[in-house]
Amino acid sequence: MTIAFTGATGKLAAHLVDELLERTEATELIALARDPQKATAIAERGIEVRAFDYDQPDTLAAALDGVDRLLLISGNAVGQRVPQHEAVINAAAEAGVSFFAYTSFLRVDQASLIAVAPDHKATEGLLAQAPFPVALLRNGWYTENFASRAQDAIAHGALVGSSGEGRISSATRRDYAAATAAVLTAATPQPGTYELSGDESWNLAELAAALSEASGTTVTHRNVSRAEHRDFLIAAGTPEPLADYLTSTDAAIAAGELENPTPGTLSRLIGRPTTPLAELVASWV
Repeated sequence: MTIAFTGATGKLAAHLVDELLERTEATELIALARDPQKATAIAERGIEVRAFDYDQPDTLAAALDGVDRLLLISGNAVGQRVPQHEAVINAAAEAGVSFFAYTSFLRVDQASLIAVAPDHKATEGLLAQAPFPVALLRNGWYTENFASRAQDAIAHGALVGSSGEGRISSATRRDYAAATAAVLTAATPQPGTYELSGDESWNLAELAAALSEASGTTVTHRNVSRAEHRDFLIAAGTPEPLADYLTSTDAAIAAGELENPTPGTLSRLIGRPTTPLAELVASWV
């Protein structure tokens, strides 16, 4: 059995390599990277690294030669992801891949405000027509996505947002990587839709309280309107496209799109509780 994974030089894959090596041999793994020279640390661990450039679709099937199970870690090229993902799916079909996993987004079929939803929905639609069994790994929000925002909040004594009482069922990249590795290395791979999220959910007021406790300084939560939030971000030097993305994310949180009402799938897959918010917050201060 040979397992390959895309996005080998990305942040999720850094944890995935560790998790896979705990479950299988390096000789059974193939790391796929746009630039193999940036994956030398992976190669030094005994894992074969192959060039895999989404924008060169004619080369992808050959790079998947001998691959039994493939993980597509969703790309980060905004505006290009769907055709890139389609190229990978087509190459996997041509190469005879027998099992395909994809990192989608939590409850994406119900999401409409979160900016990442359209590309994930489109990719899931393509996979529904694929000739191989598919596991949709619908990852919730990464807790690490709040690291920079949390540090700014500590520095200024306030966590400003427009998400109201909306809750976030986040987990760490390591948590999601562990679940991904469990699915990929199962004796019998199980296709289906996996709604993955942390065991606990939290809102920005609770994050501010956790930051206060961890840092020893008072961090208040200021909930403002979406327009006020955008103005605040731009005044602080945030580029307008990023300000729009951040405020749209808070709107999605307020609408409940980042909360999982039925958690537990992630922790069952990894055989342990997901990483608590307070534990990760402590590492940020």
